[in-house]
Amino acid sequence: MDGTLADGVVHVGGDARQRFYDARGYGRPLDRNRIELAPVEAAHLLSRGDLDAVVDESAASTADGDATGSDAEAARRLHFREFLVRTGATLHFAVYKDLRDRGFYLSPARDAWPGVAGDVSDDVDFVVYPRGNGPWDDEVAHRIRVAGEREAIRADSLGDVVLAVVDEDGELTYFETVSGPAIGSAADASAAAAATGVSADEATTASDDTDADPGAEAGLPSGVDADLLGDRVVCYGASEALYERRFYGQRLFGRNADSGPLQLSLVEGAYLAQRGVVDVDPAAVVALGREVEGERFDRRLRAYAALRDRGVVPKSGFKFGADFRVYDEFTGVEDLSHSTDLVRVVAPDHVFYPRDLSLDVRLAGGVRKRMVFALTAANGEIDWLSVARLTL
Repeated sequence: MDGTLADGVVHVGGDARQRFYDARGYGRPLDRNRIELAPVEAAHLLSRGDLDAVVDESAASTADGDATGSDAEAARRLHFREFLVRTGATLHFAVYKDLRDRGFYLSPARDAWPGVAGDVSDDVDFVVYPRGNGPWDDEVAHRIRVAGEREAIRADSLGDVVLAVVDEDGELTYFETVSGPAIGSAADASAAAAATGVSADEATTASDDTDADPGAEAGLPSGVDADLLGDRVVCYGASEALYERRFYGQRLFGRNADSGPLQLSLVEGAYLAQRGVVDVDPAAVVALGREVEGERFDRRLRAYAALRDRGVVPKSGFKFGADFRVYDEFTGVEDLSHSTDLVRVVAPDHVFYPRDLSLDVRLAGGVRKRMVFALTAANGEIDWLSVARLTL
């Protein structure tokens, strides 16, 4: 049985509907028993021997006029190798075949394809159905995006899609990406970010933002004696309220000390100064943060505020190569459990490379934590994106 390639799709007649669509979920049905296949579906059927060849109709108009009839016909008939060359579907074929081999039916995310209504976009390549289901059912298990390991991927193009990465050896790794309020459940993150008052053009007015309500952390002290020293804030009182009960800072005299000053990071210091908790000029702390980190400091401060206002405890994630490690349950330093999440703060237009994304996710999984990205815009809005390896 042959198919015919025209206008980027392959048409197959005969009993194709019964053999391929009804029985195995390939393509979309046309009139009578004909079906239409996407190139990747046709490539899979060619690889299995279910199609003998695909006839390229466009080759008839471009064939050498001196070619014999048999030569022209041979040039038009594409077998698996020639079809891959003609369509360039190699990466998508690798993913499609892998998912088929795992027992899934799937459809290319193309206009008018059954089962993919609303899923046609540049960010989705395949719609995968639960095992036992097909395009005739109204249930979707995964939306798949295909990428090579060297492809640049914008952070804001991910979320609620499975990223299927094909490495240079042809091995596949699947990453589940989920958007939404990934951590905590308290105040809205965008409102919390706005409450920090540290947008890039407000360096001179940040000190006026000290009327922010402590909100989720009501009961904090105010006006605690403190100094801005180097790249941190050192405070000299209220260690029980700040450190023991809220896990702000670290003991200046060492982690085993039970008293003494606290050293706060610049992010912690700015957050507390803007709320009047520590007696340092918040504008000075923010200005120093920008001096040492640039605009990244503003993004980190917004993300930190959003996490605190969600009722979780963010601390430095330096030893994990992240911006923050996060404790989603905290009752006191004496009963400190392991952190649950690693957070990296990036701009929404940040570009991931699959190799770097794999490193982040592998490290987080290796220490039994979830990898979360805070996509923090210049206007203070934050979108949360969690990424984890997916075993299908």
